[in-house]
Amino acid sequence: MILRKLIMVGIIALMVFAGGIPLLNQRNFKEVAVKGPGITEVFKLSKYFEGIKGTIADTDVFVFKGQEEGGKVLLMAGTHENEISAMLTAFLFLENLTVQKGTVYLIPHFNYSGSLGTQPGGGFPLYYSFKTPWGEKKYRMGDRGLQQLDQWPDPDVYVHYPDKQLLSYIDARNTNRSWPGRPNGFLAERITYAAMQMMKEEKIDVAIDLHEAEVMFPVTNCIVVPDQSRQIALGVSMSVKAKEKFENHLEPSPSSFRGLSHREIGDYSDTLPFLFESPGPGLDQITGPKTNELLMSGKDGFILEASKYGILYVPYDETGWSMEKRVGQHASLALEVIKQFSRRNPDRTLEVSGPRYPEIVEKGLGSFFTDPSTVDPSMIIYQ
Repeated sequence: MILRKLIMVGIIALMVFAGGIPLLNQRNFKEVAVKGPGITEVFKLSKYFEGIKGTIADTDVFVFKGQEEGGKVLLMAGTHENEISAMLTAFLFLENLTVQKGTVYLIPHFNYSGSLGTQPGGGFPLYYSFKTPWGEKKYRMGDRGLQQLDQWPDPDVYVHYPDKQLLSYIDARNTNRSWPGRPNGFLAERITYAAMQMMKEEKIDVAIDLHEAEVMFPVTNCIVVPDQSRQIALGVSMSVKAKEKFENHLEPSPSSFRGLSHREIGDYSDTLPFLFESPGPGLDQITGPKTNELLMSGKDGFILEASKYGILYVPYDETGWSMEKRVGQHASLALEVIKQFSRRNPDRTLEVSGPRYPEIVEKGLGSFFTDPSTVDPSMIIYQ
């Protein structure tokens, strides 16, 4: 009897060990990027708040500073690390963005902890990838919130600071429910607090938070803004529709729902906030297997069938929603926000260049990424 129990314990331990190795490998996997010619400086977010220094929250900030002084823009991706078109847009800009006037700050993994493990029970792959002319680009598939390894335990109810609105317990690990943050709060709150300090100290003019949403969710394929950002966002939406032929509408930031970047940044600083949502069919619950092909192409038979019943919030056909379209829209919208802001604020002008929607869709996403094996090792960035 004792021997049988020992054998069962051994088998269970072996299964736990075998199942844990891939998760450990994913957590330690390093994404490889090449430092683009526009990058002038790299530092940690803890520069603005030492309360996250040395923690998993202390993420990289990449600076693109032009030769002339001008306005300042913060681009954030990875607030929700399972919304992968956001991160890929950030990595696209990391290698291809150039700034002639003004300064752009780029954070590819705003919630770095969330990038270190995928959604438990969600059926997602541990990694996602796409092809380039020289090989495969591979990234970690993340989760919506911080990993529980990094912030635990969850409260029974998350009480938002400072409004005291009651939110779901899991929102304590959600960096798009924890704005404006606080220095002695949960780790998620300390991340957003550090970002708020950065915006205030650097006098950031515009903050853009990149996201992705289900095609069955009404707030998708849009720009979410408070009143003070509305006129710029309206000009952006009209411009890309006329010139680049893709649809994108505006959604108002609800004043009664707290903790959101597009609400709290504008309420607690002079920075103009914008939140972009691209359509991400891979996030919908009704899809088939969550394969890399689905994540990259956005093609799914179940969603196609749902489109026939008019229950989607974006147009959908056999072509799906490719990563090129989703990243292309994010890139064009970000560049257009900068352009429209500059027109309205001649004393805070920025001049910024980067790939836009037509070029990305035509050439393919992989054509914009450099083979790391062909550059000096000092140009390699690990995330």
